[in-house]
Amino acid sequence: MPVSRLIAERLPGSLLLMTTALVLALVIGITAGIVMSVFAGRTADRVLSVVALLFYSIPGFWIGLMLIVVFSVWLGWLPSGGEETIGAGFTGLTWFNDRLRHLILPAISLALFFVAIYARLVRASMLEVRDQDYVRTATAKGLSRRIVTLRHMLWNALLPITTVAGMHAGAILGGAVVVETVFSWPGLGRLAFEAVLKRDFSVLLGILLLSSLIVIIVNMLVDLLQAWLDPRIAVR
Repeated sequence: MPVSRLIAERLPGSLLLMTTALVLALVIGITAGIVMSVFAGRTADRVLSVVALLFYSIPGFWIGLMLIVVFSVWLGWLPSGGEETIGAGFTGLTWFNDRLRHLILPAISLALFFVAIYARLVRASMLEVRDQDYVRTATAKGLSRRIVTLRHMLWNALLPITTVAGMHAGAILGGAVVVETVFSWPGLGRLAFEAVLKRDFSVLLGILLLSSLIVIIVNMLVDLLQAWLDPRIAVR
């Protein structure tokens, strides 16, 4: 089988897992960062800081195994691995729900490490812009705390988040190797792991080339996103 065909079969699964994990990490991390900055120095901030530190410190494969033990073995809510139920022949909405159930655990396992990073980064960025003149002006105008936090503080704190998220494209690819192996997810990470074990250098080189292209494309998209967030950034 040609290397390009083999990679093309695994690429959609990896892109689905990476995109889902990144979206989860951004949504949960930004939300936690907002809460931490609003309640800076209080109980909520301290509890979330400890939780973020745990997520950052615990290896991804251990989190994946614990998720399997809790949600698959003990509770029986979610499947322990694979992309879909083999031989079920689901179609339509049933097929979508089945794929979603298989995606939840690996996506969470891959996202938790980055949740900790984004939460701490959002907290630091929002505390930095909190004392800026435009924030005090918006508060003096009588705007609600929610509007000041979301429209003025968060919007300007998103620039470093987008930069770090673009840099993490390669890290997510690397983390997918472990997660896809733990959850038997058919993606590029698992394919790369199998290629290393079998010393299939042609497949491994193809995966590395494609991964490099993905990182370059993601960083280009991040540059365009930053220009939209801050019109002062010139795109040339």
